[in-house]
Order: sequence, then C-alpha cells, then structure tokens
Amino acid sequence: MKYQKPPLSFQEQAGLLIKRGLIVKNRDDLISYLSQVNYYRLSGYWYSFKTTHPTSGREIFKPNTTFELIRDRYEFDRKLRLLLMDAIEKIEVTILRTRVIEAHTRQYGCFGYIEKSNYHPSFSEDDFAKLINQIIENEKIRKEEFINRYRKKYIFEEYLPLWMSVELMSFGQLFTFYRNQKYAFKQDFSRRFHVEAPVLDSWLHTLNYIRNACAHHVRLWNRVIPLPLSIPRKKHDSRWHDPSKFTNNRIFAVLTVIVYLLDCIDTASKWKHCIKDLIYTYPFIPLNEMGFPKEWQYVPFWK
Repeated sequence: MKYQKPPLSFQEQAGLLIKRGLIVKNRDDLISYLSQVNYYRLSGYWYSFKTTHPTSGREIFKPNTTFELIRDRYEFDRKLRLLLMDAIEKIEVTILRTRVIEAHTRQYGCFGYIEKSNYHPSFSEDDFAKLINQIIENEKIRKEEFINRYRKKYIFEEYLPLWMSVELMSFGQLFTFYRNQKYAFKQDFSRRFHVEAPVLDSWLHTLNYIRNACAHHVRLWNRVIPLPLSIPRKKHDSRWHDPSKFTNNRIFAVLTVIVYLLDCIDTASKWKHCIKDLIYTYPFIPLNEMGFPKEWQYVPFWK
C-alpha cells in the first residue's frame, strides 16, 4: 500500500479539523497557528481527543474538543521543555563539566583522561579509542581562542588538559567519559549527592535523553520515557517512596530528579516553583498522564 494523502494548505488543514468536529471560535486563529506549528507535530497533542464515528468509521474529535484545549497542551509542553533545558544545563555544567573534572584531575592529573588504565576494565579498547578520537576531533572542529593560546605556548603537548577538553565535549561524550570511570571513583563521587553510583549513572543517562529530546522539540509531557530512572531504595532514602511511590518512566520522575539535584548543587534554586507556576497556569493538563501521583505536592522534594 502506498501513501497517498495529498499535501494541504493551511486553510485546508483548518477546514479538515473543523469538519472532523474541532470547535474553533476563530478560523483565522487556527490557520495562523497551523502556519507556525506543523499539522503533524500538533496532531500528537490532539491524539487523545480523537475517536471513531460510529457509522462512517471516520476519525473525528470527541465532543467539546476545542482548539484552545489542544493549543494549551502544546504551549504547556513547549514551556516545559524550556524549563527542562534550563535545569539540565545547570546540572550538566555543575556536575559533569565542573565537579567530575575537579575530582578526576585531582586523582589522575590533567592528562589522566588519555590513559586507558584510569577507566573501568569493561570500557573496551575500541570504545576508549573512539572517545579519545572524538575529543581530538572536537579540537579540530572548534576554533576557540583558548585553544590557539594554549597551542602557541605549549608546543610540545599533544593533548589539551581535561579542563579544556571538557569545554569542547557534548553532553553525550561527557556522559560516556563519566559512565566508564572506575566504580570506586563513581561511588565516591555519587556520595556527594547521597545516592549510589548506579542511581546517579541512571539519572545522567536519562537527562542526556531528555536534553536531546528538548533540543529536537519532542513532545514530553505525556511521553513514556524509554530510559526509566533508577529510584533510590527505601532503606537509603524513604522520601522517594513516602507518601507516594511514583512511576519511574514518566516526566514527573524526571522533574523530581532534577529538583533533587538542583537542591544539592544550589540551595537557592527556585526551579521547582517555576514548574508549579507552569502547572497552575494550565490547570486542564491531566497530570496523571505525566506520572504525577495524587499527593505529589506532599512528596518531600516538592514541598
């Protein structure tokens, strides 16, 4: 079967939605919005409002489905992604680009990252070589002034010190570097955040996914996260289980991890209040689809 749907103008797209039962106060507003947000992208936000006509079998909107309701879901998700990007940047810079580097260079020196023996034995020679080659390529691609100054002064050094190389690395490269450290190093580092090493590994892995999703404008508010977060065991920290134990593959779990990490690195952070304000601004967003438990306001990290 071949795909045979014809392309439609913005006016025709609006007409199709209205024909399917979408309630629209001002047709021009809908046309304008469709010219700003791709029809197919927006369809992800009206999917739960769709049903099938009992006689014709055509896709139609459920009764009382308004354009404003769908627009609000899209705008909520867009603003949520902006808040996530802001928080993840803070976590990335503070944890991966600053504190991990400080710990690593103090233990292994500024060029310790180029020694395979300083990584976990499970980090294969091929994967290690790939990471080092990526770091070398970063320097060639990025024409940063600090690199030029370094190369003019230290002409006999083959590599950049780690605290310079890290400024050229992507989040994914940073995570690869951290994830393949020796267990003792990661366990000692994760204690700074009062969690076990596998838990922090899981959090950083998921945040890397969320960051990439935000950068590509992926819908997040009701998405099942493909990298479920590890939740600290109750005997280590009961706050993750009382008064509510929440789903670890929905955005609420991600938001809670971010709140926790921000509280660890910046006690003055007001980020969780920004999330609360966003939720209160869009009261018709079904929080259960985001993994929010009924008593989420009483979860200790959100008080």
